[in-house]
This record gives sequence, structure tokens and C-alpha cells, in this order.
Amino acid sequence: MFSFFKSKPTVSLIRLNGVIGNVGRFSQGMSYASQSDIIKKAFALKNIKAVVISINSPGGSPVQSNLLYDLIRSEADNKKVKVITYAEDVAASGGYMLMCAGDEIYANANSIVGSIGVIYSAFGFQELIKKIGVQRRVHTAGDSKSILDPFLEEKKEDVEKLKSLQKDLHEEFINLVKNSRKDKLKSENYSMLFSGEFWSGKKTLQLGLIDGVGTLQQILKEKFGKDLKVKKFEAAQSWLKRKLSSQLPGSYSEVINELEVRSIWNKYGL
Repeated sequence: MFSFFKSKPTVSLIRLNGVIGNVGRFSQGMSYASQSDIIKKAFALKNIKAVVISINSPGGSPVQSNLLYDLIRSEADNKKVKVITYAEDVAASGGYMLMCAGDEIYANANSIVGSIGVIYSAFGFQELIKKIGVQRRVHTAGDSKSILDPFLEEKKEDVEKLKSLQKDLHEEFINLVKNSRKDKLKSENYSMLFSGEFWSGKKTLQLGLIDGVGTLQQILKEKFGKDLKVKKFEAAQSWLKRKLSSQLPGSYSEVINELEVRSIWNKYGL
């Protein structure tokens, strides 16, 4: 008789979009600092069925990826709330690390998912500065202070140090994925899964990296019913920052940062 007083099931929805880390003009990438308040507010909503996190990211900083992952899991454990993560166009590298914060992981059949690896990329300008007659002067206290300087010749020992660091970071990433997916991953696929390769959402379902495919609306409707109420949380960008970002010409370093951001997205055809 009093069914009309019954409250609708509610979920919090967060959208995490962009390259992870303080990259690009005005440091517009995702970071712990830019997203932590929104994430905490989403988990603070009372009587929610779940926190849903929709991710569209090609990755970026391993540190910021891990900080965001830890924050999501910490809030989920403290509030005893289920987390559902969903891949939009791309959830690769650090973007997939964020996906692993979900108790359940979903994607569109056409999403690009995976790239469980570590990459370093840079430019070498030593030949350019020779041609234009610029002399590079470097003075350090510490033999490794100028490691991988883009204006100096690349040294074999510097590359070896970088490879060692990447190996440590890769192992941390692999362990995080294994702890998240547990027996859903098949050990015979490990060499392929952790090679840095990426796949369609349909293929990653077969590999055990996600739990299902579909649109986010379909998935939520199936789990919580058609009367589901979705409360959206998204970090706001100030009007001034948007205005400056769209109109002001960038410095040389900002242009390089923008090229780096674009190159990360371009890797996945976007």
C-alpha cells in the first residue's frame, strides 16, 4: 500500500577522463590532487548501491595511477561499498590500473583495454643543437644527475638503469592486476597479458581482464533495475583555466607536453 514511498536504488557515478599525471598545458591531466575530493564525495553519498567509475584514459604517470587506485580501494573498504568500473573508448596502461580498483570490471565490446606495461619516451636533440651552433654545458654534482639528458648522447649504462627501474614498476603493476583479477586470469596467458599488448573489450573478456561487455546503461539496468537513480560526480574546471587553455599560445615546453599527450592517445588510434 505504501510502495510509492519506496526510495529508488542509487549509485554514484564518477567519470575519470584523460591522461594520468600533471601533463599538458596547465597540468590538465588526471591526478590524485585533482580527483581525490570528487572520489571522496561520491563514496560519502548515503545508502548507495555502488560507486560506478567510468574510465577513458590511455594511462600516464604510474605514481598517480597507483595513488588513485589506492584511494578508490580505501574508500570502498572503509564505506563497505561495491565499486564497478567501466572502460569507455580506452582503459589502457594506468587506465587499466584504475579499472582494477573495481570489484566488477566491464567494457564496451569495442573498447581498447590492456597495455599492462611501462614505457618511457623522449626526444634526442643533440644533433639539432650541433647544426644550429648551440653548445650544451652541463655541470653536475653526482655522476647520474644528467641521466638521459635529451641534449646529450644516450649512454648504454643510462639505458640499463632505466630498464631496471621499468622492470620494478612493471612487476608492481603485474602484482596489482593478479591481486585484482585472481583466478579469473589463466596462468598460461601471463606472458601475453603482461607484454604491454592491448585488445578489444570482447577479447579482454575472454582473457579474464574484465567481467562483461555492454553499454554502461545496459549493465547498470541489469544489475539495479530500470528505476535506478544515478548521481554524477565530476571535477569542475574553473572558467579562467578553460579560457586560458583554449586561447593562450603555449611555451616551447608546453608544446612538447601537448605533443606527448597527443602521442599517448594516438597510440590507441584516438
